Amino acid sequence: TLESVVERTGAVFVHPYDDDRIIAGQGTAALEMIEQARGLDAIITPIGGGGLAAGCALIAESEGVPLFCAEPLGADDAFRSLKAGERVIEHAPDTICDGLLTTLGVRNFDIVSRIVSNILLADDDQTIEAMALIWTRMKQVVEPSSAITLAALLQNRERFTGQRVGLVLTGGNLDLARLPFRPKASSAALRPHPAPGNDQSRTWKISTGHPPGRQRCLSLRAAIQR
Repeated sequence: TLESVVERTGAVFVHPYDDDRIIAGQGTAALEMIEQARGLDAIITPIGGGGLAAGCALIAESEGVPLFCAEPLGADDAFRSLKAGERVIEHAPDTICDGLLTTLGVRNFDIVSRIVSNILLADDDQTIEAMALIWTRMKQVVEPSSAITLAALLQNRERFTGQRVGLVLTGGNLDLARLPFRPKASSAALRPHPAPGNDQSRTWKISTGHPPGRQRCLSLRAAIQR
């Protein structure tokens, strides 16, 4: 057990998300994004236990950039917590976003509830479609738990129209043998997008947050149904 390892080795336990050091470290994702992509109007980050969201929220607040969080509809404890004004710990998650299954941490709830502008929900089909879109258009390997940020953006087009929005994308926690793409999702992501100048399209510029010199941006054209 953890306790026996700590006692035997003298190791220091660091909570995976509800720890000041984790919050500070993960917040550097927003710091680098803001430094590399000046003039952002908003940032969207995934939220599960909340270490990444809390850290990014602190940075965003210091820089005057509104921060939104994206959460699975099937694991919406953070959304319900902010609505209730207290941590909701009754939680039975059911989502493909396996990195966002846990409940919001105590420290993180305090930070998120104070700073985050809103929590945007997306279902698994929307997340899979967004993931397929990123894979096919950006050639970036991302996991569902971060593709949900694009899903949330696309589900809230009117809110973000005309804005520069930074999305936090990650890809480490992905089993290539269990890719979730299905014909329905893939065909939606692969369908031809409107040509430039078509008044039914808008351009979304997504910053992938790579270090200076490697940052890659791609304009994704998303058809907007009238």
